[in-house]
Amino acid sequence: MIKLLTAVLAAGVFFAPVVHAQEAAPADSTTAAPQPSDATPQAGEGSAPGAAPDSGTGQGTTGDQPEEAEAHSGEAAHTPHYPLKKPEEMDWTFAGMGGHWDIGQLQRGLKVYKEVCAACHGLDLVAFRNLSALGYNEEQVKAFAAEYTVQDPNPNADGEMVERPGVGSDYFPSPYPNHEAAAAANNGAAPPDLSLIAKARAVERGFPQFVFDVLPWIQYAEGGPDYVHALLTGYEEEPPEGITVQPGTYYNPHFIAGPALAMPPPLSDDVVTYDDGAPQTIDQYSRDVSAFLMWAAEPHLVERKQTGLVVLIFLIVLASLVYVVKRRVWANTPH
Repeated sequence: MIKLLTAVLAAGVFFAPVVHAQEAAPADSTTAAPQPSDATPQAGEGSAPGAAPDSGTGQGTTGDQPEEAEAHSGEAAHTPHYPLKKPEEMDWTFAGMGGHWDIGQLQRGLKVYKEVCAACHGLDLVAFRNLSALGYNEEQVKAFAAEYTVQDPNPNADGEMVERPGVGSDYFPSPYPNHEAAAAANNGAAPPDLSLIAKARAVERGFPQFVFDVLPWIQYAEGGPDYVHALLTGYEEEPPEGITVQPGTYYNPHFIAGPALAMPPPLSDDVVTYDDGAPQTIDQYSRDVSAFLMWAAEPHLVERKQTGLVVLIFLIVLASLVYVVKRRVWANTPH
């Protein structure tokens, strides 16, 4: 009871000045001085209490708030959304329920990665032995792995870590010893690992496409390769008016995080020599390395789709048999 009385008294002390001010306001308004005409606005009109009047106008410093608010709303309305251009939907052999890997394209993409991308980006989750899925035999895999120098995970007899040629069970080594060294060598922007980049980077297709993407016979899962291809081929465009490109960055309208990125254009025509006669252009290089990175991110993609198709056919047949059996069992039963 004592606590209740204390709370009531405290509330009265708190609200009493407010009630008194509300009661006194009408009385004060009857004795207020007449307002000046519209031609001579009162000093401080529309401004916050205590704001100093502007020179020559008699208006408070916050009298331009509507104009400022309108300007801010205009800036918000013109705020760019990234990427500035959505990637084009490409035609991939591994797309759809009946998709398959183009082995020749994957081998070309591996060559582009090795001769261009590997200078800055690693494939930490891809082992050399996995390259057998690209049509290479065991001897070719061993020769490919031996071209790399890796650190043996086990120390020698003296307890020292030693380096040796790679073997099939090793993974693609990173070009930098750690993340800090990668950032220091690239002006503070560490190049990302490319093992899962084709699954980690994609642009939403928006409504209504994403509604149909969940259907198993449509299921669009090629947003990552589309994005990688668009990014690699989007450096040649000039920035539009109003887009500021910071020093040390390169404009690319397909970049998902801003108008420019720290990676310079990595590809150019004839930078990689193909042995199968494929075009040696930026577009072809981008297609091949995008397909290879999709394989690196999900090497069992084709097998998964084939298994899913078999499961769907099985479920359809099973549902049909269950329906026929139900009709036969209950055919002579009165309802």
